[in-house]
Amino acid sequence: MTHRTTPPPRICPDCDGFASVAVTLGGRDARGHLRTITAHCATCNGTGLVRTRRVLEGARA
Repeated sequence: MTHRTTPPPRICPDCDGFASVAVTLGGRDARGHLRTITAHCATCNGTGLVRTRRVLEGARA
């Protein structure tokens, strides 16, 4: 008997799975470090995946 496999997670269509990026602000601070900020994808909240919707037959009322 075969085992059921779970469907693969769906990659976010807005960020293509690259949910967090480091953006340089230009220049360096007094210690010589590059100034960066982290930006997260607003659709998937920084996970890179979106939830799949399960459609059940006969669920309409």
